[in-house]
Amino acid sequence: MKRCEKGHYYDETKHSLCPHCGVNIDLNLGVTMPKRPNPGGDMEKTQARFPAGNDQLGVTQAKIPSIPPRNDDGKTVAIVRKQTGLDPVVGWLVCIEGPDRGRDYRIRSERNFIGRSEKMDINISGDEAVSRENHAIISYSPKKKQFRVYPGDSRGLVYLNDDEVVVSDLLKPYDVIELGQTKLMFIPFCGEHFQWE
Repeated sequence: MKRCEKGHYYDETKHSLCPHCGVNIDLNLGVTMPKRPNPGGDMEKTQARFPAGNDQLGVTQAKIPSIPPRNDDGKTVAIVRKQTGLDPVVGWLVCIEGPDRGRDYRIRSERNFIGRSEKMDINISGDEAVSRENHAIISYSPKKKQFRVYPGDSRGLVYLNDDEVVVSDLLKPYDVIELGQTKLMFIPFCGEHFQWE
C-alpha cells in the first residue's frame, strides 16, 4: 500500500494515482477545441493541444461536410433500370420439365445469368445437373427488341429446341431451352408490341 500526500492509502499495482483524491490535474474537460492535424510523432497524436490564442477556447467549429459515399455495391445497373428507375420484367421462362416443373423465372432487360447458385439472375436450384454459375445466359436487347440465348462458361451444354447452342441464337415465343434435366419454355413480354420507357 502506498500513502498519498493527503494521507489516503491505495494499492499502487491497481492505481497510478490515489483513487480517493481523484484526478487533480487540470485537463480542461468540457472545453470545445478545433481539431488540428498534428505533424509530430505518436505522443502528439494522442495528446490534446490548445490553440495558440485564447479566442478559440469554447468555440465549436463546423465540421466540413464530406461527400456522401456512392451507393456502389459493385453491381452493374441495366440501361432500362437507369432510365426508368425500374428493373422490370421483359419475359419469363417456365419450367415445363425437370425437378422445378411448374416454376416460372423472370427475365430482366439485358443479360440474365442462369445457374443453380442463389447469386444467379435465374436460379434453378432443384436441378443438380445445372452448373452452379453461368450455365447459360438469356439476354434482351431494348434497342433491337430481341431475346437471345447464349451458352455459359460452364461445362454443361445448352440446347434450343433440341439443337445445341454453340454461340448465340435468337429466341422466339414458346421456344424450349434445355439445360441439365430442365426444360424451360420462353414467353416474351417486351418486343414489337410493348416496350418499357
